[in-house]
Amino acid sequence: MSSFEDQYFDDPVEESRGPIRKRFSSILGILLLLVGGSYLVQTTFAANIGLNSGRPVEFGQGILTTTACSGSTNISVTPNSTFVNSAGAGAFYFSSVRVSNIPSSCNGSDFTINAYGESSSTPLALFNTTSTSAVVYNNAGVFELGVGTFTGASISSGSGTFTITFTNPVALSSSVFKLTIQSGPHVEGGSTGITWTSRTSAANNAWVSVAYGNRTFVAVGASGTGNRVMTSPDGITWTSRTSAADNEWSDVTYGNDIFVAVSNTGAGNRVMTSPDGITWTTRTSAANNQWQGVTYGNGTFVAVAGDGTGNRVMTSTNGIAWTSRASAAENPWTSVTYGNGIFVAVASSGTGNRVMTSPDGITWTSRTSAADSEWRDVTYGNGTFVAVGVSGTGNQVMTSTNGITWTSRTSTAIGWEAVTHGNGTFVAVTSGGVGNRVMTSPDGITWTLRSSAADNTWRGVTYGNGTFVAVSASGTGNRVMTSTP
Repeated sequence: MSSFEDQYFDDPVEESRGPIRKRFSSILGILLLLVGGSYLVQTTFAANIGLNSGRPVEFGQGILTTTACSGSTNISVTPNSTFVNSAGAGAFYFSSVRVSNIPSSCNGSDFTINAYGESSSTPLALFNTTSTSAVVYNNAGVFELGVGTFTGASISSGSGTFTITFTNPVALSSSVFKLTIQSGPHVEGGSTGITWTSRTSAANNAWVSVAYGNRTFVAVGASGTGNRVMTSPDGITWTSRTSAADNEWSDVTYGNDIFVAVSNTGAGNRVMTSPDGITWTTRTSAANNQWQGVTYGNGTFVAVAGDGTGNRVMTSTNGIAWTSRASAAENPWTSVTYGNGIFVAVASSGTGNRVMTSPDGITWTSRTSAADSEWRDVTYGNGTFVAVGVSGTGNQVMTSTNGITWTSRTSTAIGWEAVTHGNGTFVAVTSGGVGNRVMTSPDGITWTLRSSAADNTWRGVTYGNGTFVAVSASGTGNRVMTSTP
């Protein structure tokens, strides 16, 4: 593949590195007959395509290639197709691409995916009549939709892997002759967290955390009867979902194609999981601790707790089976994140040791926090860890580039509850303040207060599909606010 700086312009069919060529046989007609009785059938299209020197592969098989940022590391690219039957006719569409084995040298880059016909140098439309490029931003190993792809596509992100899926694919598989993937400098786009709009929550529950994955925003709450989950495709319209138990759910994350939530309460069921945010199943937690935070990174889910004896951490590779781990100190750990090859957790109390780090989620080391503030949340983005707290005078933020050495940053002292990163911007929300319960920063160092949509008790914030979404534990019908592009 080529970077944006040296990509072709006159003849992409011949000059692109790592192309995918395809020609379809009469198997198409046979497959149409087989699935013609269904309204919508998803399948892998087993038609041969030519790749590189013409060796035969099929849709759904991986292709090893390189991009400019990957150097000599082979990246695996797997295109997939979907059969859609409507009004008595149907066709296969180029519907998704999985890219895996992405090295850390590609952090900070945009990946751009294009599809071409047999002879034209103009890319095919992918997910609407005008969108010919699918852009994915590699935000330090967390993959996000890029400029021009915030609507019409979704992304699932794992360790060194992403899958981008077109909501309504428009490029016929039979028209795709070549597929290219290019890496280049990141281009900013999407919301910057400045302007916020109130949205109607599905219920007036105490919403405390929100995450994005699998084309869906998912929020969990600490109150409610059988409805302590709500979901939204866009952060605007929300639907109540049945939680696996009426526990006090404290945090939710997405990774490895699954949502995982943890709870403060419950008897052996302080974890619940869902593949789609709609149907939830209780899981046995490693201990009945007050689990406060959960994250996913490097193939592992990690949760941290506010209590417990020698077991204030638990880990899981699948979100289902959990194992107790010893924390670096018996502090009340409130949040955990992953970035730059390391897990970082923060605590609300402790003497100079309100941070701990781990390379694998199993072995933890105490680190000196920048201040003994009540740290509530920590996130990673743009090469920087950022933690926010609810106590301290002008220093309720601290930052670190490695998770080990921390520096206090100046912020308005109104008690910050949650922080996230997206589109090159850090966004924090708070439960205090008058009309200014949001602040933003391009680097985690310099912060600017923003007008919140309402003076609610904002407890959770996330970024997905070009939109920041915050959820609240208070308010009347307006316990969600969004900041859109």
